[in-house]
Amino acid sequence: MTELLQYAFFRNALLGSLLTSIACGIIGTYIVSRRLVFISGGITHASFGGLGLGFYSGVNPIFTALVFAVFSSLGVEWVSRSNQVREDSAIAGIWSLGMAVGVLFIFLTPGYAPNLSTYLFGNILTISSADIYGMLSLVVLLVLTFALFFKEIVYTAFDKEFAFTQGLAVQWIERLMMVFIAVTTVLSIRLVGIMLLMSLLTLPQMTVNLYTSVYKRIIWGSIALSFLSCFAGLMLSYFLNVPSGAFIILVLVVIFLAAKALKRI
Repeated sequence: MTELLQYAFFRNALLGSLLTSIACGIIGTYIVSRRLVFISGGITHASFGGLGLGFYSGVNPIFTALVFAVFSSLGVEWVSRSNQVREDSAIAGIWSLGMAVGVLFIFLTPGYAPNLSTYLFGNILTISSADIYGMLSLVVLLVLTFALFFKEIVYTAFDKEFAFTQGLAVQWIERLMMVFIAVTTVLSIRLVGIMLLMSLLTLPQMTVNLYTSVYKRIIWGSIALSFLSCFAGLMLSYFLNVPSGAFIILVLVVIFLAAKALKRI
């Protein structure tokens, strides 16, 4: 382990895992509490359209995916609030649109086809210093937001109608959290990939929720489980030279099943 820490890419991967675990632990708890798992999946897959646009235009794919994901999340929130289209239908439409646009632009990209495995399935060893700074900025914003507006966020997550009666700015809180979901989704892509990211945002929370319903405990427990699985995925990825995303999710699934089995004893 000491020898591995001498390599910059390993230190980046370790720090990236910690920051991603914090971000996913915080925002994932809100997703599970608000039952927004399907929305997070739609935003995740919609961001593929931004990746394709980035490859085609020569712009950083993460940046274009971030813009695409934010607009997609706000679009779903706006359409579902207008009551003209059902929320699940809007999510399915944006999900399909994002994937279709991504495939189209990648096909039209001149030259060699880009390597999509890192974005689809994740590779923890490809995390760069720029990714670290981006995730660190997100974590700081999340911690500050939850520290300042924790009560408002929790009320909105569990009982939106009650939050309205208390005079809270529920619509603005929901929009802000949708943006945070989109940003967290895109910045976590390199870790576990588009295809598996939804599990990192939900499995740790589901596991901790088996033993506690306290919001803060779920956040802390989710962060710990996420980092444990990311560390295991990092080690397996390094020694086996395979993408880390699948191993991270497999570790989370095993932990969830073990926790559920112990709960029944």
